[in-house]
Amino acid sequence: MNDVEGPHDDPARQAPARLDLFRYLTADLAGDYRAIMTLFTSTLLADLSASEVSDGLAERGVALSVDEVTTRCEQLERWGNLVRGIRDARVATVQDYVRSRARYQASKLGVRVHREAEAVLAAGEGAREVARELLGATAETLDRIVARMQAATGSRPVDADALSGDVTTVFNNQRLFSDSVRDFYAYVNTVLTRYDLAGEEYQQFKRLLLDYIDLLTADVARHAPVVARRFAALEPVLDDLLAALSALPTLASADARTERLPGRTREDWEQVRGWYTGADARSGPETLRMAADQALGQLLANTKRMLASAGTGVSRRADLLRLAGWFDTAGADEAHRLYAAAFGAYPARHLLGGPEEPDPRDGATTSWWAATPVEVPLSLRERGDRGARGRTASVPDPGLDRVRLLAEAQDEADARAAAVAELVAAGRLDGAAVSPAALTLLLGQLTRLLAVHPQLEAAARATDTDLGLTLTATPDQAATTVLRTPDGDLTVHGLVLEVTAAGAEAPGRAPGTGPRSAAELGPEVERERLLEPEHLLEPEHLLDPELEEVRA
Repeated sequence: MNDVEGPHDDPARQAPARLDLFRYLTADLAGDYRAIMTLFTSTLLADLSASEVSDGLAERGVALSVDEVTTRCEQLERWGNLVRGIRDARVATVQDYVRSRARYQASKLGVRVHREAEAVLAAGEGAREVARELLGATAETLDRIVARMQAATGSRPVDADALSGDVTTVFNNQRLFSDSVRDFYAYVNTVLTRYDLAGEEYQQFKRLLLDYIDLLTADVARHAPVVARRFAALEPVLDDLLAALSALPTLASADARTERLPGRTREDWEQVRGWYTGADARSGPETLRMAADQALGQLLANTKRMLASAGTGVSRRADLLRLAGWFDTAGADEAHRLYAAAFGAYPARHLLGGPEEPDPRDGATTSWWAATPVEVPLSLRERGDRGARGRTASVPDPGLDRVRLLAEAQDEADARAAAVAELVAAGRLDGAAVSPAALTLLLGQLTRLLAVHPQLEAAARATDTDLGLTLTATPDQAATTVLRTPDGDLTVHGLVLEVTAAGAEAPGRAPGTGPRSAAELGPEVERERLLEPEHLLEPEHLLDPELEEVRA
């Protein structure tokens, strides 16, 4: 129906307040609130006090005191479901006046919300039959409307009352048909999404889809074009029809918010016509055909799943229901044995601690809840056996992988050698420009050197025979070594860094100045070599007394 809004109607501002009308359905005392609203909506113009509501509820089997009813009614008033009554009460005593001065009435929207809520609660879980016969009735009613308007003349005006009845019938039929279609396909969708659909239930649903949806689609395909043509024939006389309807006595309201019947404005007719013709978007008949195709496609998918010989396609709903029945009739001890047999929940028996145990800490007393899960093979999980399926897979040829890995290793070695050559070519590193790879290599060698000589008081050397370089670090509080790279500059304070090839003398060094020679550094180099992890793990040196002394 149409809601003619006044100048102070703001739907955006009214929406939050109107949502409060539904709160009584989910509140803590929802049963009491529903009983009170049922009492108010059971009769017309109900104007009741708290004591009258308490008496009326007592007759319906709901025991609430007057104070409790007063509290409930005040809350319903704040939510907008009830309004205060203004009728003066005729009472004999002051006490009766105090009790009856607070009277309540059901608000308009409160009545509507309660009526719809009770209808939803009373609705069944099954499918709702579609009012498909209303399509043909709508076409016939439109024929009568067109005939009435074409037969009207100046001397013989149209019967406005009969015309108004036909118009209301058209829109009521359309609303009922649309609501029943939505409810039906909502039920179809809930059933199609069930994974446990099987057996007799599946057969019934299959017949429902194949027979009833086909019948519904055929009726829509037959009547929808007829109804669309009737709307096209009505278009030339639609303005005269609306003028005849506006001449009838209507409900007038001082606040200009009268809710009129449908079909009294051109927008109503264009909306209904668009459902059949799809003027603004997809038409109603096309939407129904697409929904039917989608439902049948999902039905075929469920059929393929049920007929699948492998995988988890077969529903276990019947087996689980049978097992639930056994649990329902079993005693405590029998239920424990049944649970252990059905789900394999026997006590833990960790008798062997072999290499297949995922966690050796799981002992014989470890609970199943805390134990490490055991991986179940896919064939055992899905088919209940360990048998292999399909052909035996061929052994892959590792030749290509070997070639690829060798090529990757060679590229890595070449890059490392290039970085070493770059550092050796730079020699004394202060002011040298190196690549990021060379800087990373230098930082690794410097970290290794400082780990061996944490308190660097004299020149120290770190030789990497694999890389073929020697890093010499000479402490000098006034010196600063700066290396420049594309990623940024590295500044080392208090050290003079120099890189040479392993076994080579540092170029340009005068005897007795700078870093000491290999002979001078012999004891320290030997000590450094003995402390290297590779040397410490050699079997012939594990019990070497000299090495033990060096370690100490």
